[in-house]
Amino acid sequence: MKQVFYWSLVAALAGFLFGFDTVVISGADKKLQTLWDSSDRFHGFVVMAMALWGTVVGAIFGGIPTQRFGRKQTLLWIGIFYTISALGSALANDPITFAGFRFLGGLGVGISTIAAPAYISEIAPSQDRGRLVGLYQFSLVLGILLAFVSNYLLSGIGNHDWRWMMGVEAFPAVFYTFLCLKIPMSPRWLITKNRLNEAKAIYSKINPNGFFDELVSEIKVDNSKHNIKDSIFFSKYRFPLKLAFLVAFFNQLSGINAFLYYAPRIFEEGGLGESTSLLSSVGIGVTNLIFTFIGISLIDKLGRRQLMYIGSFGYIISLSLVACAFFFQWGGILIPIFLFIFIASHAIGQGTVIWVFISEIFPNHLRNAGQSFGSSVHWVLAAIIPSFIPILFSSIGAGVVFLFFSFFMMLQLIFVHSMMPETRGISLEKLSENLSNKKGLFK
Repeated sequence: MKQVFYWSLVAALAGFLFGFDTVVISGADKKLQTLWDSSDRFHGFVVMAMALWGTVVGAIFGGIPTQRFGRKQTLLWIGIFYTISALGSALANDPITFAGFRFLGGLGVGISTIAAPAYISEIAPSQDRGRLVGLYQFSLVLGILLAFVSNYLLSGIGNHDWRWMMGVEAFPAVFYTFLCLKIPMSPRWLITKNRLNEAKAIYSKINPNGFFDELVSEIKVDNSKHNIKDSIFFSKYRFPLKLAFLVAFFNQLSGINAFLYYAPRIFEEGGLGESTSLLSSVGIGVTNLIFTFIGISLIDKLGRRQLMYIGSFGYIISLSLVACAFFFQWGGILIPIFLFIFIASHAIGQGTVIWVFISEIFPNHLRNAGQSFGSSVHWVLAAIIPSFIPILFSSIGAGVVFLFFSFFMMLQLIFVHSMMPETRGISLEKLSENLSNKKGLFK
């Protein structure tokens, strides 16, 4: 089990780079807009959102290398993408070059949301799958926290402090890339490629008391029920497709990425100074980390559905309070407190659940395509919504924006109650069968 945990942790470090890369731009946000004298529209859609558009492309097409070359090789290349992106962004002298290197980092983010959860879910025992796949989210929020800390510490060290903010990511990216050289391939992926001897050797390390021939038989039976030319868009996969779409849709309609991208700006809108805003952002990172840890510790005990209930209620309360704070100009310490509640609700609910859940609900032969679809929905919205934040804040105001997000979290609560199944403790092959028949999942 120690080896499985270590391999899962290495794969999950792709999430650390995901979180760091996503949030590190927040510290350079206003500095870059001033430096290049960009309009709100250009700054939002090009400078700030280009990494997210790279993530969209990575999410759409990331299932192809993940399936063709394997999860391990794909994770290795993700580390290389992050390294080049960090160094290139730090050395860029114009917004277009900067955006190009940010796009490359975005590709790494998008592909990682497919390859890392797939790899971990396929090597993890059923009873520990939620906790181990949850390491990806835990690493993600650790990356977010350290990006906020890094931005705070590097702010003000010189006229070009933003270059250090962007470039420091290269250090963990290189470290992660070397670690990926030592992890084994996924035995389930090897079985689908008929490389049974390699798969057996790795499986014996993962589960010494397991029955390898039984796993091979289950996978073959599962595959025999489906045509190899199946598509996730066939009618028989409509239910898991809807689930993946709605979980990803509601994740972004909470406003989480818009908030993480513009946390310092949002705090300044609420009346805090620049330095205090950056420090408050660190508090957001700490809150995110603590409640993600709580979520991961509970996901295999309470289940995915219960965590989504908790998160949904927390979203509705906190977002409504943030909206009221902006409407009635409460200001001061209240807005950071309400946003801390918001981030805690996200961390224990959607943040912990999304990548675990999407990695579980599709059959083996369509897992890459299904995760690619769910990730694509997530990242298309994650690119669109933050792009509009500077414009929306200056036109309709922050209060209306947060009220909008609160309304969609009410709809998420309805989705969790009426549609979302429970998947904890069930083998991937059994889940494939149950979701096809919608049996025994609403417990």
